[in-house]
Amino acid sequence: MLHQSRPKIRCREIGHADLAGIADLLAKSFTNRENQELRLRRLAERASPDGLPRFGYLIEQDRRPVGAILTIFSKLSSSGTSVTRCNLSSWHVEPEYKAYGTLLISQALKHKNVVYLNVTARPSVRPIVEAQGFSRYSEGLFVAAPLLRAPLAATTRVVGAIEASTVCPPFRGFDSSEQTLLSDHSRYGCLSLACETSEGVHPFVFARRDLKGLIPCMQLVYCRGIDEFVRFAGVIGRVLARRGIFLITIDATKPIRGLAGKYYPGKMPKFIKGGSVRLGDLAYTNVALFADL
Repeated sequence: MLHQSRPKIRCREIGHADLAGIADLLAKSFTNRENQELRLRRLAERASPDGLPRFGYLIEQDRRPVGAILTIFSKLSSSGTSVTRCNLSSWHVEPEYKAYGTLLISQALKHKNVVYLNVTARPSVRPIVEAQGFSRYSEGLFVAAPLLRAPLAATTRVVGAIEASTVCPPFRGFDSSEQTLLSDHSRYGCLSLACETSEGVHPFVFARRDLKGLIPCMQLVYCRGIDEFVRFAGVIGRVLARRGIFLITIDATKPIRGLAGKYYPGKMPKFIKGGSVRLGDLAYTNVALFADL
């Protein structure tokens, strides 16, 4: 009696040779294939920490990809310390291989001393994310109208990313990692700004969004702290108003004191596993990396 051989299924890192198949696979759950190709190309072009996946992991049957998850690893430095983060991004598993989805996730989460983030989980996926050991660090969104915040003294100057990324002192308190961050995110299609005062320079990064697909706004991607954003909101609001933008969305757990706007609990919560992250820091996540895609 002939016995039918079992399909050869394995999980491994995604390589450059796999990208065409991965684009086909992810397009089944997300936007069109061309958009997936652009996202994978951006991952291919960016620097990633040594020894960690550049793209993520796949499940394959007889060399055919049947599942994939994208991972965005980055190493961030702040106040002399270095933290490795991984943003779990797009993932898809073919229906007949759903049982192998846990294997895919376990591979993505196997790295030690890594802070894992999931910042774009859809409502249907959120219970699964929490079952994987993630917890919420942001419960909702605050939609702010920064133009209504009284501006600081006229001595505050706002500079663009190109200028900010190349300046040297007298911009005190602006280290090379923040200069690189502004420059990188500008290339990703984000709006990178720096507010200069007599005491130094303060970096900010925003990604373009549309509320309900209709109202243009910006999403706060990076600042040193929400209090710092509140302080400079009036100045930033005037810069954005000249671009026709009057609203900014900010991750929050409650209404933000000092800002005019509205808090939406339960709207786009953010998840974390294995460490901590402050509100106002989505640097090098899919929110920023694919800002213009």
